[in-house]
Amino acid sequence: MQFSSQQRKLLRSVTDSTTVLASTVHCSFNRRAAEQRCLALLHDCNTLSKLTQVHTHILKLGLQNNPLVLTKFTSTSSELYAIDYASSFLFSPESDTRLYDTFLFNTIIRAYAQTNHSKDKAICMYNLMLHYNVLPNKFTYPFVLKACAGIVNLNLGKSVHGSVIKFGFDNDVHVQNTMVHMYCCGREGIEFARKVFDEMRKMDSVSWSAMIGGYARLGRSSDAVSLFRQMQIAGVCPDEITMVSVLSACTDLGALELGKWVESYIEKERVQKTVELCNALIDMFAKCGNVDKAIKFFRSMEERTIVSWTSVIVGLAMHGRGIEAVALFEEMIGSGMEPDDVVFIGLLSACSHSGLVDRGRDYFDMMGKNFGIVPKIEHYGCMVDMLCRAGLISEALEFVQQMPIEPNPVVWRTLINACRAHGELKLGEKITRQLIRSEPMHESNYVLLSNIYAKMFNWEKKMRIRELMDMKGMRKVPGSTMIELGNEIYEFVAGDKSHNQYSEIYEMVDEMGREMKQAGYVPTTSEVLLDIDNEDKEDTLNTHSEKLAIAFALLNTPPGTPIRIVKNLRVCSDCHTATKFISKIYNREIIMRDRNRFHHFKDGMCSCRDFW
Repeated sequence: MQFSSQQRKLLRSVTDSTTVLASTVHCSFNRRAAEQRCLALLHDCNTLSKLTQVHTHILKLGLQNNPLVLTKFTSTSSELYAIDYASSFLFSPESDTRLYDTFLFNTIIRAYAQTNHSKDKAICMYNLMLHYNVLPNKFTYPFVLKACAGIVNLNLGKSVHGSVIKFGFDNDVHVQNTMVHMYCCGREGIEFARKVFDEMRKMDSVSWSAMIGGYARLGRSSDAVSLFRQMQIAGVCPDEITMVSVLSACTDLGALELGKWVESYIEKERVQKTVELCNALIDMFAKCGNVDKAIKFFRSMEERTIVSWTSVIVGLAMHGRGIEAVALFEEMIGSGMEPDDVVFIGLLSACSHSGLVDRGRDYFDMMGKNFGIVPKIEHYGCMVDMLCRAGLISEALEFVQQMPIEPNPVVWRTLINACRAHGELKLGEKITRQLIRSEPMHESNYVLLSNIYAKMFNWEKKMRIRELMDMKGMRKVPGSTMIELGNEIYEFVAGDKSHNQYSEIYEMVDEMGREMKQAGYVPTTSEVLLDIDNEDKEDTLNTHSEKLAIAFALLNTPPGTPIRIVKNLRVCSDCHTATKFISKIYNREIIMRDRNRFHHFKDGMCSCRDFW
């Protein structure tokens, strides 16, 4: 068949187009095959050496600018703790970042946000994302805000908050939840967190949990409990994370009855009992005064972590049950659980509170010899505390002077308190003056020196220290005592008249004073650090917060029932002595938690035995 010139041209054009199309289809198929091959290799990649091999493979196949492959490469690198390696590849001079999309940047930002030491790079990547005009989406900001939370930079968090509003994601519940968490990571941001929380149109259990957890972490335990009650009224079902935060708040407040209610609520609502939640229950019972329940709960656990063992050991230490704490530690070692540095802090504390000086020395030596644990300042602090409690002041001072690490102010203050308690006042004065030189703006150092001068009856020097504190704008932390009654937490301070029952409370305090004096109580007026006569000193002692809380409890609880109180500072020796008398006169067991430990008063005796 003969074709005209025009027909031959048309046929040639169709043939050429078909060839080009076939070639394009073939190339496209090859690219997809190569892409799938790389994705499969990355899926199976579980070592850094394999990752570098896949990296080479990507370059050979020309996929170094393929967003899908690069995204998978980044997530795999993150899983192998090699995100910096991925970043150097993604942003090398040869990279064509114009092809990068939101999903790829989100993956990089998330990877950096999840690291322990490179969260700031997540912010850098977010800024780079905006620089390249890649628009963030609602999945971008939870990662960016988590990075801000880890950096604990309020101004940075506020800046990102502004971007969230600018891009219109301020009503997304997941973004809002992370924002609440971010603001809760610093004391200065907690009110901003509450503002975001209160303005949320829609909340889920994560929203409530973030806010409750923020309050609990920052020591605003009453607010955490109050918000939890609002959560119940709102009909939102809490998860185990919420319950851990609520239990933490109960622990801080010493609110045993509330803690018991939380336990029953967990059972009733069938909240999943994770190991973390079980550990929180153990910690709550131990630190709210019912260490036997903590032990019972511990024994019922099928799975135990080092935190489980540590919580019980620390609880026993706080209650002065050092021999049981030591026995539990030995049981832990026998079970094959490897101890860490934290459990040794609990163990040494147990030895300290129970006067087990020789055992404490042995365990301190055992840390390095048997388990390769290098003692930290907390372990040295426990040893100093143990020696001081045993009255071995000279040995404690020698121990401090021979420490291979610099003693911190806590160690020195422990030694100073012991000097004051055991009459080594000149030594205490010398150490305190040295401490003030190194820490001139720490108010507790001046309080210590003031107390030493009061013990020396040197009122002139004491007054001079107090005047110096006033000049520097320093204030002593006021002592307060909390008590839980009828689902409410009541707080008392010295000389408190704010309670609506204060008249009856003060009448009960007077009655307690008369009954105690008849039983042989002599007020420890040396505890009153004021240059006033003894009668006024006794009046001052009678209105200490501990006595007011106990009087309130005697008025409002049935005879013979236990009284539980929590003191924010260390109980003074006069209140300690008075509480012994009160326990016997009124036939009450009184469980007092102060800053250092528990005191169980019963029949005129205290569990601590060696109070100083």
